[in-house]
Amino acid sequence: MRIFNKKTLTALAGSCLVAMSAAAMDLPTEAIPAQPFDKELAAQVPESIRSAGRIRNAVTGSFSPYSITLADRTIVGAATDLATAIGQMLGLKIEYFKNPSFSGTLMGIKAGRYDANLEPAGDYPAREKLYDFVDFAKEYVVFAVKAGNPKNVNGLEDTCGLRVSVMAGGSAERVIKTQSDRCVKSGKAPVEVLAFDGQAAPAMALSSGRADAFFSSQAPLSYFVKQSNGKLQLAAVGKRNGFGDIYQGATVSKGDPMGPVLLKCYQKLFANGTYEKIMRKWGLENNLLKEPGINLGGKAKK
Repeated sequence: MRIFNKKTLTALAGSCLVAMSAAAMDLPTEAIPAQPFDKELAAQVPESIRSAGRIRNAVTGSFSPYSITLADRTIVGAATDLATAIGQMLGLKIEYFKNPSFSGTLMGIKAGRYDANLEPAGDYPAREKLYDFVDFAKEYVVFAVKAGNPKNVNGLEDTCGLRVSVMAGGSAERVIKTQSDRCVKSGKAPVEVLAFDGQAAPAMALSSGRADAFFSSQAPLSYFVKQSNGKLQLAAVGKRNGFGDIYQGATVSKGDPMGPVLLKCYQKLFANGTYEKIMRKWGLENNLLKEPGINLGGKAKK
């Protein structure tokens, strides 16, 4: 029996992603209409970005179906389609910087190495102290498990003594670690938390048998389940699983004037139907918001 450590699984997951083509992954091919250049909106872009002619967009490239890395290392997905539309409106190139660590992405934004993360990221009050989130999607956190749910995972309370994979640095890691502490306090075995960079490696941990469950956002888990050809299924759907209302959006540094510009871009995409068309193209109709907003996660807590 071969035992996979975290570095091996991360490397294997990356290799599998690179080896896949769009056809092999059964990705949608619907074309999205180009957006007209908006001179007035482009003039509101901060000078540093406008003069560079680009938005430095830091992404994991493995947050399916928002962000998927193909064989030629290009990145596709709902977030990519939305970013392309934003670039067209502002007359800017979207330059991708692939960073497998979400915590590294946040630090890079704070340090000024990147202008934004246009992949959807969880908007939570604690994060809002250092960052602004331009929210465009609603999300839920559930589990992916082997078909038939052999470990009977129907909620957080069922994870004591199990091996649960998560994306390192994400909110799911924090919640499952808190649950592990609850398990111990109640006299049960702790949760063995397996944290990996990106989403592909924790999915592979589940598929390979290294993990009993994968705890993450419902959108990427739904994608992985669909790609598993019946080998995986969702569990604990419709439950809060340690979370309240979850909003996700683009991330910029706190107070960055690019935040309001991005909000206006999303507002236009919502109004002209492009946003909904992109989200439905990628099977994200359950994650649609009625309207975008800045720091909706913090407002929901008040």
